[in-house]
Amino acid sequence: MRIAVFTDLYLEIAGGIPSSISAQKKELEKLGHTVVVFCPGFTQPKEKNVVILPTAKYININGAPTARWPKIVLDYIHRDFPDFKERFDLIHAHYEAGASIAAVMLAKELDMPLVQTMHGREDMAIAVNVPHPFKTFAGSGLNTIHKHYLSKFTKVKHIKKDRYLADTKAKCEMWELMVREANCADQVITPSEHFADKLRHYGVSKPITAVSNGVEDKVALSYDWQVRKLKNEPVRIIWTSRLSREKRIMPFLEALKIVKADSDNFFFTAAGDGNEMEAAKKFVLENGLSKNVKFLGAVPHEKVLKLLKTEHLSIINSYGFDTQGLTILEAAATGLPVIFCDRDMKQVVLEGAGMCAHDESPEQMAKLILDIINNPELIEKMSRAAMKNRKQVFQSTQIKNLLKVYKKALKRK
Repeated sequence: MRIAVFTDLYLEIAGGIPSSISAQKKELEKLGHTVVVFCPGFTQPKEKNVVILPTAKYININGAPTARWPKIVLDYIHRDFPDFKERFDLIHAHYEAGASIAAVMLAKELDMPLVQTMHGREDMAIAVNVPHPFKTFAGSGLNTIHKHYLSKFTKVKHIKKDRYLADTKAKCEMWELMVREANCADQVITPSEHFADKLRHYGVSKPITAVSNGVEDKVALSYDWQVRKLKNEPVRIIWTSRLSREKRIMPFLEALKIVKADSDNFFFTAAGDGNEMEAAKKFVLENGLSKNVKFLGAVPHEKVLKLLKTEHLSIINSYGFDTQGLTILEAAATGLPVIFCDRDMKQVVLEGAGMCAHDESPEQMAKLILDIINNPELIEKMSRAAMKNRKQVFQSTQIKNLLKVYKKALKRK
């Protein structure tokens, strides 16, 4: 099979989306398929079969290169890949911005099968990352641009404010955008069934399949992972996400402050960088956590798993984003228990391999950590559950589900 992947996030930025695409690409190539990734970027990577699309010189979001307007991207494809339809069997789009919009336009123009992966909640991205006076403006602006390019391919019912997930005008706009992107495809992929249910609720009518992201088998098997045990030592907790508002690093540090008042028996390592790094360091310094917390900054992905070897718990503190963080997958693959606060994540955390706080508050996360400190046998119990089922998150397992979706897309006629 020959697959053209269009993504707005791949080069020069760390995170779950680039990592999942890279792992899928490697596994598909291992099976004999051809995968070419089309994405924005500033420098040509050493990786084979990666094509850099026209990229904005001065615009980046969270440090990521940004594709130029979809029409410019499309013109580039026409010029440099005039035989695109003959070279590829299907198009797989990730995300909902310039490159992904261009992928939809190209698929419709050439009458090619289109698979769309919806990675997460863009309504929450607006709610968390955009300052209050500008949320509606940002949501409306993005939806207007999206509608301009794609409304001719599918009609989306206007979403009104409700008490479910669209409780602001900005969120309504972003749900319309997500529904439009999904309904342009032949097959839709989500990382979890709970996100699929929410997309259906707001109007996605195309077939949706929950396909987990996966950890590359070679990476998952690179060490002799052992069952974690907590014996007469501080519980070691590791963070392997961005230090940002949507990942909720500050509420987690608030939780550690509460834990510290009751127990000093913990050590927290943050492996990652982000726009809240300085605020996080300041909080640690001002609240007497310096002996319990260490910031490593950005860590090359290939070194992250090595860090997990000495830890007892992995933390993912996101709430309401409907993602399936790489944190959860890599923890599962290495037998490392996970603590989290979003109950929806119970669908993607391996059974018995994690514990969820009662709610998303720092107080409840602190209570969960203290419960584990006082009951250290929980670490071994969760770790054994992860080791027993860890092959579920291997890329070789999940790629079979992805190939089933591709075959369905190819049979659309």
